[in-house]
Amino acid sequence: MHLAQVNVSRLLAPLSSPQLEGFVAAAGPVESARAAAPGFVWRKHAEVPPGWRTHPIGWDLGDSAGLVVNLSVWESLEALDRFVHGAPHLQALRQRRSWFARHPEGTSVLWWVPEGHRPRLAEAAERLRHLRAYGPTPYAFSAASPSPEPAEGEVLPSRPSAR
Repeated sequence: MHLAQVNVSRLLAPLSSPQLEGFVAAAGPVESARAAAPGFVWRKHAEVPPGWRTHPIGWDLGDSAGLVVNLSVWESLEALDRFVHGAPHLQALRQRRSWFARHPEGTSVLWWVPEGHRPRLAEAAERLRHLRAYGPTPYAFSAASPSPEPAEGEVLPSRPSAR
């Protein structure tokens, strides 16, 4: 099994603004570190401009200047954690409040996927909505409340019916 992860960040200003220069400058080194990180498997990046409500995660724009969406797959929760808390990602993470708006709900969700699966943004959006609505479950969970990796041969949880 592998671990899928998405995080959604609401921009305080357009990416072309002076306020976001530090974020734009940090993006290359962070991406290089991710690509070289032990346990990294795959990544999709998306930018959602204001008004793109038809984007799979466009429903989360709020009144922001847009969204930055990172969807990735990792060999394990430990591999993802090492990257998140390592340089240069941690240095960028410490500056996030100057680039991204605080969100009243969770902005990141994790879920287990079969090796070789590359989740789509619509799948990630569904998992994020589920986590926000129901809290952590084996279907959608957070790093703070992880769900154990399914045992070999164990069936992955399907979308639970609404409570």
